[in-house]
Amino acid sequence: MALEQRLQRIRVWDLPTRLFHWGLVLAVTVAVLSAKLGGNAMVWHMRAGYCVLALLGFRVLWGVVGGRWSRFSRFVYGPAALWRYLRHQARAGDRFEVGHNPLGALSVLAMLAWLLLQAASGLIADDQIATAGPLVAKVSSATSEVWTAHHTTWGQWGVFGLLGLHIAAILFHRWIKKKDLLGPMLSGDQLLAEPVEPARDAWPQRLLALALLALSGLAVAWLVGAVGSGVGP
Repeated sequence: MALEQRLQRIRVWDLPTRLFHWGLVLAVTVAVLSAKLGGNAMVWHMRAGYCVLALLGFRVLWGVVGGRWSRFSRFVYGPAALWRYLRHQARAGDRFEVGHNPLGALSVLAMLAWLLLQAASGLIADDQIATAGPLVAKVSSATSEVWTAHHTTWGQWGVFGLLGLHIAAILFHRWIKKKDLLGPMLSGDQLLAEPVEPARDAWPQRLLALALLALSGLAVAWLVGAVGSGVGP
């Protein structure tokens, strides 16, 4: 109890970051389930894929101008910092306990990059039955065939593997290290022994995030609409 009383509640994850996280979980879930159902559900698979692209585009922008601990500059660590973390030799000024630790940051970046590759490959995939990506006419049939194979095999398995590692890390921290990773992603606040600068999470930042999400969504709509409606590569 005395330790809990000394901990301070600090806003680490701003609302836009939290909504992005859970929105991505929902979009990926819909994409996976609809792909397994097939048939008419493939319409929702395509829509979920567009949502994933829009959310990832937003996250890239938010990683530059978003809340303090959501910025790439705050949680993308170099090899030296990663080595210090693995050896439990943090220096003064290291804030490995705030937000993503160096190992967690690598898993997040891998997840974002792989989902981007998977969603992008879906744009030029063609199952030769009833479903084709909106940009399939922009590439050769050989290119489409290669990326269709990736989308339905390695790409899919990679998503499952990374999701499994993500869930395993959450459970490991919860049961072994006694650290709650889900709670802060729901409330935005993390209990910390030492004070750190909190993330700004007021309405100006939230309205900026909404504008960036709209911009990303319009970019995806233009990509699959205006570009995809053209004829030939």
